[in-house]
Amino acid sequence: MDALEQVAGWPVEHASVGFVANGPNPPESVRTEVRRLGAYGATDRVYAWASVTKPVTALAVLIAFEEGTLSLDEPAGPPGATVRHLLSHASGLGPEPGSPTVAPGVRRIYSNAGYLVLAELVATRAGMPFTEYCGQAVLEPLGMSATGFDPDALSGAAAAGLSGTLDDLLALGCELAAPTLVSAETHQAAVSVQYPGLGGVLPGLGRYEPCDWGLGVEIRGDKRPHWTGTTNSPETFGHFGRSGSFLWVDPQAALIGAGLGDRPFGPWAAQAWPRLADAALAEYGGGVGRRATGESHV
Repeated sequence: MDALEQVAGWPVEHASVGFVANGPNPPESVRTEVRRLGAYGATDRVYAWASVTKPVTALAVLIAFEEGTLSLDEPAGPPGATVRHLLSHASGLGPEPGSPTVAPGVRRIYSNAGYLVLAELVATRAGMPFTEYCGQAVLEPLGMSATGFDPDALSGAAAAGLSGTLDDLLALGCELAAPTLVSAETHQAAVSVQYPGLGGVLPGLGRYEPCDWGLGVEIRGDKRPHWTGTTNSPETFGHFGRSGSFLWVDPQAALIGAGLGDRPFGPWAAQAWPRLADAALAEYGGGVGRRATGESHV
């Protein structure tokens, strides 16, 4: 059974889902690779990304680090916290702006507020609005021309303000799998656990001990249940959003999965997304795919 046929049964009005191989010879075109492995729905339809914005913001911060605009271990946010703490949800800040709830490095607290602090720091150092910096540093180089920040949500843009297409989300996935905008060393840090052993809550799913994160992406580790598949490797990293968006990269399977929809994340997604991931890994795992038909399911 084609894994993507599952999407037709999702309780959503519109959904766009695709899988991309991340083999040793990356494709010249994301669109070509999407067609080779498979896609469901309109790949050029614009959806809200919600918190899948955060990996884009994190990538902009990492680019600023490599440009010498800031340091990952410089003070930022509450006393004792650093840029690294903010990127990995370990700064002690709560979900929304306000005073810290714990000291830095004590607990993993998923924090929109931390990403707003990061955006303000980058904007100040770069001398331009964060949204402009992010566009120039990330969106334009990756050809993500159909993705941009919602002008009605600029105050929280760095945490959840992007809207875009599946094509662009898969382009981001390809960058997160095989970086072109940052060095291999910086990328390895981004997809490695920061502050190992910290426990915390993954919004919408529950508490995990540990609750592993890298720099801007969640790392699957041994979390169960999880929004990725039961057969995704522990090295799998990515992010999901409340709007019904997800992006994951499984380095062991050499596979990238992404999806966008018009129904918010909830119990339906917590069941449907892992089933889809498991089916896709069985069908496409290994990065070469078992199908090469160029078929797109609409």
